[in-house]
Amino acid sequence: MKQHLSHTPGPIGVFDSGYGGLTILNKIREALPEYDYIYLGDNARTPYGTRSFEIVYEFTLQAVNKLFEMGCHLVILACNTASAKALRSIQMNDLPGIDPERRVLGVIRPTVECIGDITQSRHIGYWQQQVPSSPNRIHWRYISYSRIFK
Repeated sequence: MKQHLSHTPGPIGVFDSGYGGLTILNKIREALPEYDYIYLGDNARTPYGTRSFEIVYEFTLQAVNKLFEMGCHLVILACNTASAKALRSIQMNDLPGIDPERRVLGVIRPTVECIGDITQSRHIGYWQQQVPSSPNRIHWRYISYSRIFK
């Protein structure tokens, strides 16, 4: 389902399931002050962490499409749950049909890639979010990434 989207580059979209992504937005704005931004927080359906893959994927794709409709060519998923559960599916399955020139990025991989430069002890702590009746993808990704720092 190809949408009619503007080809003129617009603001950078930042999405989170609530208010937490405002911290990410502020850091992005500090690093890239020359761009405009649109923040979309899904406060009506927060939290995402306890929801199934299918629901997180559906909600995240709705948000990404809304930000694309608002002119964003790049959307940052500032939500860890959306990054862990929906990002790859959206990148691989949805973007080619929406607009292959647009991008959706997450926060987990960039965070993990820079943690080694931040910690002096080479030890990190992380918060594990429980997801009832399904494997916790966030938990397993953090475990596998954190092994490089041991």
